[in-house]
Amino acid sequence: MRFPTPLIPGRLIRRYKRFLADVRLDTGEELTAHCANPGAMTGLNVPGARVWLSKSDKPGRKLSHSWELAEIDFGQGLETVGINTAHPNALVAEAIGAGTIVELDGYLSLAREVAYGRASRVDMVLSAADRPPCYVEVKNVHLMRQPQLAEFPDSVTTRGAKHLEELGDQVEAGARAVMVFLIQYGGAERFCLARDIDPAYGRAFDRARTRGVEMLAYRCRLTPEEIVVERAVPIME
Repeated sequence: MRFPTPLIPGRLIRRYKRFLADVRLDTGEELTAHCANPGAMTGLNVPGARVWLSKSDKPGRKLSHSWELAEIDFGQGLETVGINTAHPNALVAEAIGAGTIVELDGYLSLAREVAYGRASRVDMVLSAADRPPCYVEVKNVHLMRQPQLAEFPDSVTTRGAKHLEELGDQVEAGARAVMVFLIQYGGAERFCLARDIDPAYGRAFDRARTRGVEMLAYRCRLTPEEIVVERAVPIME
């Protein structure tokens, strides 16, 4: 996924009210940007951190800029991290089309935001005439508390546990179901659950896996020009 226009560099002043971030641009201008990330952003909302913003000319927007990337030191040197949780679904769909996610290769069509379960929508459904439908849910990952170890979630996610239960229901109904944990930084070499942050999600993960839900973790390569899904990383127990 290439950014349609060049990103604008600056320094983070503060992130607040979940969806707002004050940034000082390299030009010296200070502005408030939209932060499309409802999570805790542990370790990412560091005042003074190098950040990049996109700018939209869409009429009616209250905030013309959106926070896209941050440069953070996770103990192994500076790492570029994607903080915009609106991108992972599109990134995974692009990677499936390119054949990067080999476990999801061979399907002929991909539908986005499909109604299913208990008044829910799944991120995508893959279809082909010779196999059952494949329900795919995508979770954005940007928590790293140890070098090279990506973790999810960074806050309690009751909704995320519900998604795992509904994916298990689809498997029991005869479909295939896959959870994709998309890591928006390139330094991750392995992935695990942050069970100390949300024990209930950990239990839901274990139950879903027992029911046949497949779990994948893929990391991205990020630059101020583009974000590309790069390769799988192992999921640690």
